[in-house]
Amino acid sequence: MTTAPAADQQRLLDVQALDTRLDQLAHRRRTLPELARLTELDAQLADVSTALVTSRTAAQDLRRELVKAESDVEQVRQRAARNTERLNSGQGSAKDLQGLQHELESLARRQADLEEVELEVMERLEAHEGTLAEVTKAHEELTAEVDKVAAQRDAAYAELDAEVAVVTTARAGAVQGVDEGLLALYTRLRGQLGGVGAAALRGTRCEGCRLDLNPADLDAIRSASPDTVVRCEECGRILVRLPQS
Repeated sequence: MTTAPAADQQRLLDVQALDTRLDQLAHRRRTLPELARLTELDAQLADVSTALVTSRTAAQDLRRELVKAESDVEQVRQRAARNTERLNSGQGSAKDLQGLQHELESLARRQADLEEVELEVMERLEAHEGTLAEVTKAHEELTAEVDKVAAQRDAAYAELDAEVAVVTTARAGAVQGVDEGLLALYTRLRGQLGGVGAAALRGTRCEGCRLDLNPADLDAIRSASPDTVVRCEECGRILVRLPQS
């Protein structure tokens, strides 16, 4: 198209300002600091979660090992108690009693060995449970931090969405009644030129590319009909002439 009402062209600057604000809000939504922080926290939480599973598994294995060690010690104690009772009763031949005495000595050595194993497992479990407690605490703290930052992100989203709704409503009002052909051209150029499809001519400068137009182009623009849609020779955007231009 080559023409559109001058008033519509000037209203295009309002539309551009609102579109620019919407773009800014969309950029802020994509680049909220909370998003980067959540990415960092999620990576940390994944590592700590893996460590927590590993630590819990190791603790469970040690607890089972301790139960077995305690069971082994208890079995030896019970057998020694039975043999001691038989020996103290004096029942049986001298040979049998002598055999019981030897077995009690053997059981005592066996019990000592098993109790040493039991103590070693208990010490390992105690040390590991300390580590598990630290990892659990770290996991809880990271989870709480994730929840906190996620809430901050959601609050920021809500604030941005509320402003987007206001600006979108204002834009709908700004485009109402504007020449459809002019809007179509503006929309196409906006998509091609980094979100800015129309810019004001202030003095000798295009506010879109921030370059001064040469005298010949300025003369052609100023001599054109107010309804003629002119384009910046440097950047190609719709150049909106203001009264002072």
